[in-house]
Order: sequence, then structure tokens, then C-alpha cells
Amino acid sequence: MNNALEVSHLTKDYGSFKLDDVSFTVPGGTIMGLIGENGAGKSTTIKCILNLIHRDGGTITVFGRDNREEEREVKEQIGVVLDECLFHDLLQPRQIGKILSSLYPNWDNKLFEHYRKKFGLTENKTVKEFSRGMKMKLAIAAAFATRPRLLILDEATSGLDPVVRDEILDEFLEFIQDENHAILISSHITSDLEKAADYITYLHKGKVALTGAKDELLDTYGKLVCSRADLEQVEPALLVGVRTSQFGCEALVKDRHAFTRRYPALTVDPVTLEDIMVLTGKGDAR
Repeated sequence: MNNALEVSHLTKDYGSFKLDDVSFTVPGGTIMGLIGENGAGKSTTIKCILNLIHRDGGTITVFGRDNREEEREVKEQIGVVLDECLFHDLLQPRQIGKILSSLYPNWDNKLFEHYRKKFGLTENKTVKEFSRGMKMKLAIAAAFATRPRLLILDEATSGLDPVVRDEILDEFLEFIQDENHAILISSHITSDLEKAADYITYLHKGKVALTGAKDELLDTYGKLVCSRADLEQVEPALLVGVRTSQFGCEALVKDRHAFTRRYPALTVDPVTLEDIMVLTGKGDAR
């Protein structure tokens, strides 16, 4: 299996914020979920991949091609969907297809029409008449019609109702059945990524807090809920972050199976991606 995207030691320094030594890999035929709090560096990373901003250090390759030295060839293989529809309000889907066909060498109008009909996008309505969900479906239909091998989505499912998100996620899962395809999706909706993603990269304050196979991460980490007295008995090196309140303590455990063997009297629950984010990002670092 070849890698669709390789980000290696990526650095971008704005002075007030620094994307610091970010590395991750997206294998072909997979979905990588990019998570992190607002300002963690997700959009900056995506802009660097698309070569929209100049990176200060590191390398980025898309299907083995450097994204700066072979920018045109790379961008012909990427489809992009952002959190806002960028099509003019007065355009109709047919007009959008005509415009984009002149811009993208691999544009497939039959495929665009296929998704337009599948998504229930009325041909003679303008963009401003579409709901947010319909606008997002239009953007995704257009992205698919460029015949990309790598699909990059920056908060594309935010603000959509669960039914629409589920429908869109099914399309993404269908897309990556071809091992020559891959998806990088940035999202705050961690439940979507738990359903669809194969890998997760968690950015925290500009750095990679963790990256790896989603199922392995969810199986390895655990959430300890206990009293302060119990927490004081636990070796701090076994914990990633701790959050305390008047009602007790929550802590992120690095290896819940090893922890349970060492402290059988304490209960460690399975974690969600949201647990990992909250306890790493808002908890007291250990």
C-alpha cells in the first residue's frame, strides 16, 4: 500500500503561533482524521499541504510528489472541500459544472451530474436557495467530479445535521474503497471520525500530541474516574492529563490494560476521541 500523503517535520512560525515539527502519514485506501482545539494548527497544516502558505521547514509529498516542486501535478490529484460553500449565490449547479470544467483538466461532468441527482440537488435552483447541507453536498459533488485521488476536507461536516453527515460519511467510505484514494478530514465532530477514520492525528498547541491507528488509540488509552485520595496513589508517569473537581478526578491513562493489572481496584473506562482531546487539552499535564 502506497502512501497518499506524507507530512514530515512540518514547521510554520507566525511568531505568536508555531506549527512545530508536525509529522504524519496517510496511507492509500484510508481516512485520516485531524483533530485538535481551535488554534491548534489544523487549518495551517492543510494550507501548507495545499501550498497556500509558505512553510518554514519540513517536506510534504502527495503520492510521492513534492507539493512545491511539482505543485501543478499535485493539485490535479487533490479535491478540496472547506467549511463554507465558495460558489456564488446566484449560480445554478449546471453553471457551476460548466465553469469548473474549464478549470480542471480531469473534470467529469457525468460524475458531477450523478452526484447532483444522488444528493437531490435541484438543477434550476441557485446556490442561495440551498440549505447549508445542500451547499455542502454541492461542494462535495464538485470535488468528486475533479476525479481526485486525495480528498482534503477542512471542517466540511460542521453545522450539518446527523442525517446529512451520515450520508456524506458513507460517500467518503465508498471513495476510499479504491486503495489509490485517501482522505484527510479535519473535524471537531469526533463521533464522525470514530465511525469513519482509520487513523487519527491530534494536534495540540501546534504539535502532534498523538498519531496512529484509531482503533489502537481507543484500545490503548483509558479514562480513570476516581477520588483524589485514589489519584494520589497512582504513579504520575502512567497518566497523560488529569482534571479535578469538587466531585472527584478524571485522568487519561496511557495504557489501560497495564494500568488495570497494576491497580486492579481502580476502574478504567474505554475512551472516546473527545475524552482524549479534553483530558489532554484541558487537564493538568503529567
